Amino acid sequence: MRFSHFTGIISCTTAAFISIAPIQVEAATFKVESGVTSIDRDHENILRNIGLIITDTQDTVPPIPSDYLVGFQIDSDTNFTFSDEGGFTPLFGTIEHIGTVTFNQQITVGNFSIGFAPGRTVPNASGLVLRDTVSSVNPILFDLSAPQSVTFDEQNLTLTLADVQLFISPEFAQTLGDSSLAGLFAGTARIDAKVAAVPETGSALAILAAGAAVLVARFSTQKIKSI
Repeated sequence: MRFSHFTGIISCTTAAFISIAPIQVEAATFKVESGVTSIDRDHENILRNIGLIITDTQDTVPPIPSDYLVGFQIDSDTNFTFSDEGGFTPLFGTIEHIGTVTFNQQITVGNFSIGFAPGRTVPNASGLVLRDTVSSVNPILFDLSAPQSVTFDEQNLTLTLADVQLFISPEFAQTLGDSSLAGLFAGTARIDAKVAAVPETGSALAILAAGAAVLVARFSTQKIKSI
């Protein structure tokens, strides 16, 4: 629905609206601020089968839950946002991490970034990918499935995305010298995050409320009970 016919009124009367009829719009958009992304032990076992053996980790944190393999702290550069209207819906941005992993004492990847990549065609994947940012070319290592379980606690502002499947990306398969590995299930991840509400100052509800406040000011004899 468009509200373009209110544009002129709104632009001239924002201050009046705030002073006459301030309202609070309940947020439906949230931003990830901190937390931990954890990798299950099945990841290590699967990669070992294709010749990738974890020989070192740096700047990692305890995983959640504790029986997982390793945890990566979510970095403050994260700007990933989502909506809780109609269920968990990613909107834009990335989840940035601190920590590296070394395979076979010679291949180091890490400081991972999770975000959308357009044009992905990997079966069962969601469009979200995990990138290695240690490399200057930021290669995609894994395509991610949609989480099989989502728990959002709006009161405590926590988000848990559980049982996210990792699939070896075509790019990583090519780096490994075996294109047949593309799409191979490569383990399970989990994200436990603290989030913050994002004010929705441009919402349709706020626009309608502003228009109504102007009408109240201009036509004081008309009573507007609700919007």
